[in-house]
Amino acid sequence: MRDAESVTFSGGTLDRAAHLRGDAAALARLAADPTARTMVLWRGKPVLTGDTARLDWLPMDAAVLKEAGSPPIFLGLENGAPRFAHDVSAWEDPDADRDALTSFRDPSANQHPSFAPDQAFRDLRANMGDLSPQDAGNAAAAKGIFSWHQSHLFCARCGGASDVTEAGWRRTCRDCGAHHFPRTDPVVIMLIVRGNSVLLGRSPGWPDGMYSLLAGFMEPGESIEAAVRREVMEETSITVGEVGYLSSQPWPFPASLMIGCWGKATSQTIQLDPVELEDARWVSREDVMAAMDGRNPDLLPARHGSIARFLLDKWLADRVTLEL
Repeated sequence: MRDAESVTFSGGTLDRAAHLRGDAAALARLAADPTARTMVLWRGKPVLTGDTARLDWLPMDAAVLKEAGSPPIFLGLENGAPRFAHDVSAWEDPDADRDALTSFRDPSANQHPSFAPDQAFRDLRANMGDLSPQDAGNAAAAKGIFSWHQSHLFCARCGGASDVTEAGWRRTCRDCGAHHFPRTDPVVIMLIVRGNSVLLGRSPGWPDGMYSLLAGFMEPGESIEAAVRREVMEETSITVGEVGYLSSQPWPFPASLMIGCWGKATSQTIQLDPVELEDARWVSREDVMAAMDGRNPDLLPARHGSIARFLLDKWLADRVTLEL
């Protein structure tokens, strides 16, 4: 698809300037630059401003940064201006809705006392459909790297504690000196079609009526095509023939790369794996279109901003060409 790179979270515009990550003197100068700004996250939620969910880059002396428990990560340069990211998750919001924070899509807004009335920490997943491609992509980078640090505090080689190095883009073991770098988990997500219908499924715990494309993690030694066929077979017993690539999406929940593919089903009867899926069904193009328009009360489509919604929209618009 010509617009394959327009998927939400794929539009980051920062020059990552990796050559500066190990230069402590250069990083200090960049942090002191009057044009420097930082993206501040609290428990994975960036600062967004206004009803339009605009990503807010704060000055390096912002009052909320007093809550940061560690040095910032250097994200890169934006038109030559330094861009950093701070994690202030140690701050306790006395007004936080604990149930909302752990919900599928957190609708709550958390305001630090230093914020303006229209500033708040907001859930990236809940607001991804409103963010500009640039804001979404840049926020995904920061959220992904912080998530990786939170789950990789210790060395995978010897078990010793590790320290943040390379301006946040590496961890170094204190005991054995091993270097560890951020990892991204590849996930295949597939538009499986048969005639005029697409294969949709739903996982336990999803909102009532919500269906999406099937997806699953790739395994070692597996090609993208093989992963598509295996995942569809495991979850629904549907066999898939031809497979092709469509688009990709960084998915920072917590650190995946969604690889969007199409596949042609060579069978029709669904035998569900109840461990993987709560339900799966073939849905006609007309029924999917009605769901997108809010005219199908039994089917809640994939949410705006997800690659599943992107691929379904392109399929409905006949902009997905399946090679023969």
